[in-house]
Amino acid sequence: MNIAGLYGPVRDDLNAVEERLRQLSLTESPSLNALLGHVLNHGGKRLRPALTLLIGKTYGTDLDLLAPMATAVELFHTATLVHDDTVDASSLRRGRPTVNNLYGGAKAVLFGDYLFAVAAELASMTGNLRVVTLFAQTLRTVSSSELTQSFRNFDLSQSRQRYYGSIASKTASLFVLAAESAAVLSEASNAIVTACREYGYNLGMAYQIVDDILDFVGAEEDLGKPVGADLLRGVVTLPVILAIERNPEDKRVARLLEMRSEEAVQDLLRLASSEAMIVESYRIAADFCAKAHAHARELPVGDARQSLLDLTTYVTARKS
Repeated sequence: MNIAGLYGPVRDDLNAVEERLRQLSLTESPSLNALLGHVLNHGGKRLRPALTLLIGKTYGTDLDLLAPMATAVELFHTATLVHDDTVDASSLRRGRPTVNNLYGGAKAVLFGDYLFAVAAELASMTGNLRVVTLFAQTLRTVSSSELTQSFRNFDLSQSRQRYYGSIASKTASLFVLAAESAAVLSEASNAIVTACREYGYNLGMAYQIVDDILDFVGAEEDLGKPVGADLLRGVVTLPVILAIERNPEDKRVARLLEMRSEEAVQDLLRLASSEAMIVESYRIAADFCAKAHAHARELPVGDARQSLLDLTTYVTARKS
């Protein structure tokens, strides 16, 4: 399934967002322009701004309201990636050198802060206090979640529910921001705003679960980062949690994580990427997608709604 095809109803609107992103990298500072160009002008799925635009499209909402918010959501997402890469000392993102790799951690942190500030400014351009508040709450949620996770690396006591809470905060919350803000800006009913919030939450949960699955079974050229990168950093995700649940007396997982070596990671990769763990993980992701699909059906019928429905299939079928 081609994600670009799913964006058909808002292709022109997404082009407008791309132009806004391009204009942002034309500041008076050549050094800043280089940083902005590096992270903004090389694509990405643009899934989050597409959600904002697609939901707004179902109501025929003015692009002048939606485009700033869609751009803000993409910048917010990009800022989190810059900070994550810096914290994790990652060298690659989408197959390209990370900002911290090219410019150092200090500059990367400051640059991430800059992106958050520009995103907040764009969100304020909607003139909608409810949307601005949602943006601020999401920023707090993501930041606190990342801080909490940093204290839980290599923590095998992490339960499935704690894992769900973590990915709800660090990933699904931004999907919620993208979807709910569009419904608010479209002046949809409270019931539809709730439906969009739930759509974003469930789609975001499934998206992160599939990301975590691909960290075990994906191809490095598709992922743009080494397979097992999250595990090497001690991030315990669903396939590992399922392996622990199914083998509570098996001490291999704890021993392998304690060793923290490349060899131990490869052994743990084999354990957690067994067919049973992967099939069950995909089943859980599909359950979240089914809930998202049901909520999307509450929106007005049309091409934009169909894209939102089709995205629930794309999320579990993607390879990167």
